[in-house]
Amino acid sequence: MPILDLAPDELLSTTRAVRKRLDLSRPVEREVLEECLDLAQQAPTASNRQHWSFLVVTDAAKRAGLAELYRCGAEISRRSPTSMRNQVIEDPERRAIYQRVMSSSDYLAEHLHEVPVLVIPCIAGRLEQLPVVGQAASWGSILPATWSFMLAARSRGLGTCWTTIHLNFEREAAEIVGIPFPSVTQAALIPVAYTIGTDFKPGPRAPLDTMVHWDTW
Repeated sequence: MPILDLAPDELLSTTRAVRKRLDLSRPVEREVLEECLDLAQQAPTASNRQHWSFLVVTDAAKRAGLAELYRCGAEISRRSPTSMRNQVIEDPERRAIYQRVMSSSDYLAEHLHEVPVLVIPCIAGRLEQLPVVGQAASWGSILPATWSFMLAARSRGLGTCWTTIHLNFEREAAEIVGIPFPSVTQAALIPVAYTIGTDFKPGPRAPLDTMVHWDTW
């Protein structure tokens, strides 16, 4: 698979959450996914434990089952009082951004079963009862590996999106794909497909000085 001609800064700034521009009709070759996963393995892990796993789901029936759980999770999210859907956003520019995000999220929920590949990054152990330091070490192991996978995918013309709302039904998802729930925690569900076009731009962000603190908060 040809690698896109993206400088490092461009790769980092244009790896977007892709939903509506996923090509639902084009299959993704196994060897391309393996290249991306091979690069993901190079991410650092706590104490170099390398205690991650990636479950790659291409089976249509299993994708459909996961997609149905995702839609149930999306409905829970829509009803939540903390959802941006249920907030009054005075600033018209911010409101327009969130409306686009919500439209994109709705599209993904509707079409998730059509996405050719779903990847579930996992970490060994259950994290619910760990102290914060233990949770941080675990999340700090699987998240960098997953982001490396997503960057590698972008460089090969693939789109991805970090999603978590299926985790409202994590145990049920584990049953669909055979994950041993008592000993493995799912971190996300990543739809993967070739993109319709490869021209992505940096997203709008708040000024840097609104989120960076020097020496003190």
